[in-house]
Amino acid sequence: MARPVWTGSISFGLVNVPVKVFTAVRDHDVHFHRIGKASGARIRNRKVDEESGEDVAAEDIAMGFEVRKGHYVTFDKDELKTLRPKSTSSIEVTDFVALAEIDPIYYERTYWVAPASTAANEAYGLLLAAMEERQRVAIGTVVMRDKQYLTAVRPLDGALAMSTMRFADEIVPRSEIEELPTRRVEPAQRALQMALQLIDGLASEWQPKRYHDTYVEELRKRIAAKGKGGSKVATEEDGAPSGGKVLDLMAALEASVAASKTKRAPKRGASRTRRSA
Repeated sequence: MARPVWTGSISFGLVNVPVKVFTAVRDHDVHFHRIGKASGARIRNRKVDEESGEDVAAEDIAMGFEVRKGHYVTFDKDELKTLRPKSTSSIEVTDFVALAEIDPIYYERTYWVAPASTAANEAYGLLLAAMEERQRVAIGTVVMRDKQYLTAVRPLDGALAMSTMRFADEIVPRSEIEELPTRRVEPAQRALQMALQLIDGLASEWQPKRYHDTYVEELRKRIAAKGKGGSKVATEEDGAPSGGKVLDLMAALEASVAASKTKRAPKRGASRTRRSA
């Protein structure tokens, strides 16, 4: 059974909704340990004093911030604890905004929000129904794991979901990236039509299960093969000739449009099988 990462309530106006928050995403990264080639043993990190070269115990380590080259202001762990934001037991909703107004650049991590008890079901259902009706997202703040987050609570798949968000000053403005174009380049009309045709040819409904982390999948196959004494797993790319670069934009567009038509064309055999089923 999943354990909540935060328990509290969502408050808007005089309405209070007791909730439990559960993580809604999981990482599937493959984590490696560092191993000595000769010994086959784990390589451990040591906390070493840069000046003396001696090991330092955890209780003798302070946290330092470099104010100028080689000069630090230091804090001990107890001092930092007094500066951490106090844990809150409530998400205070300050605004209800349209979902389309929030650019994805602000989103960080998503959690499922469940009613904290059977008694909270009515208030939870009321908030969910009202937000679905108005197509609005609740914006507020919450403190989890000693950190304050801006949050967006929204209806998702018949329940409430909460996403932690970046604050405005954490977003890098485009003006700081010199490589971004300062003016739009108007495309040739024929090239634009070909690009539109390509987009239309690849248009489809959002189906997240269609997409896979092929690197992680191949890596896990390689790990399994090595675990059984093998050393190599054949991949689709093995033996396939590498394609040359297409330098001409129009040629690339025409080839892409043709490829998309071939990709989208229904397979006759598959159609007959479906009809006869």
